[in-house]
Amino acid sequence: MSDEHVEGESEELSIFKEMVDRFIESEIAPKYEEWEKNKLVPPSFWLEMGENGLLCCDIPEAYGGFGVDFHFNMVFAEALAKAGFMALSSNVIVHADICAHYILNMGNEAQKQKYLPNMVTGECIGAICMTEPGAGSDLQGMKTSAVKKDGKWILNGSKTFITNGQNASIYIVAARTDFSVKASRGLTLFLVDGDKAGFSRGQNLDKMGLHAADTSELFFEDVELTDDDILGGLNKGFASLMNELPRERLSLACGSTAHAEGALALAVEYVKERKAFGSTLSSLQDIRFKLADMYSQTETHRVLVEHYKVLLIQKRLTAEQASMAKLVTTEMEDKVIDTALQMFGGYGYMSEYPISRFYVDSRIQRIYGGTSEIMKEIISRKILA
Repeated sequence: MSDEHVEGESEELSIFKEMVDRFIESEIAPKYEEWEKNKLVPPSFWLEMGENGLLCCDIPEAYGGFGVDFHFNMVFAEALAKAGFMALSSNVIVHADICAHYILNMGNEAQKQKYLPNMVTGECIGAICMTEPGAGSDLQGMKTSAVKKDGKWILNGSKTFITNGQNASIYIVAARTDFSVKASRGLTLFLVDGDKAGFSRGQNLDKMGLHAADTSELFFEDVELTDDDILGGLNKGFASLMNELPRERLSLACGSTAHAEGALALAVEYVKERKAFGSTLSSLQDIRFKLADMYSQTETHRVLVEHYKVLLIQKRLTAEQASMAKLVTTEMEDKVIDTALQMFGGYGYMSEYPISRFYVDSRIQRIYGGTSEIMKEIISRKILA
């Protein structure tokens, strides 16, 4: 992201950006291929990110963070995406911009003190567990349940496609606690530690892209919990989820925009050097016009997400605006990256060229965090209200 996108950008943010860029170049780029092959970012690297102040930057100082704003979190997440390290960007967003803020905004003081300082340092990695094998976007189809018996909550069920599933040590789990009402009125969030008896991690799922992002099946068999493990109140899980979705979806929109910007940069570099028909590809009008379209798309969506960042910080970002941002940026991301790959010709299909990873990593963006179809449904309801 270039400096002109943020009016009045602070000196602190500029310094932070420079530090992030150096860290990515020296500490991530040389190791990322190995992480992709191993399908896991080692837990030790989470500690390294924490030591360098890159996790949960906007968590208040009282809980170990810097107390800065959302811009700082996005500097790191976007820089990772733009560099083509989208799996790590996804992991960090789930940890720092979703899980940490669920606990910050809905947790009681004991829960905040227990988890947030260790999430800042990377000692505790977070995961959020909603999706089930038989229920994706449909909460009514959720089967995971928590039943109170002898003063304890007994949690049973399974989740799938859980980001940070292997590495996490704290899981925010959505479960039905009242089946006599709609799921939206009988859903509760629980904090489940990774060492709880009855909890187990399934396989690290084999995905088309985002290979370094551990994505897992999780199983809960008679896991004993107490009222102290409830996050945000009994049967208030749906309201909690709705309150946090704007931040989650804007974070994904920011990552999508940066990912497209990174692909465009690769394409520009390639067409300036690649020779065809006696000159560089950049001399062809068709290529130049495509680049103009791609740049116009990335710049337009950049302006959108920068504006929405300010609204989020001011607590004025609506669910519909976040849904629009998620919808249009992810759709744009796929189109820009597809066009960029086309410019590489056959080389774009080779794994040794980074653009191929951009391509396979981008496709999930239109699915997780709410599919494009769900985004359109949310937006249409607002229009017709």
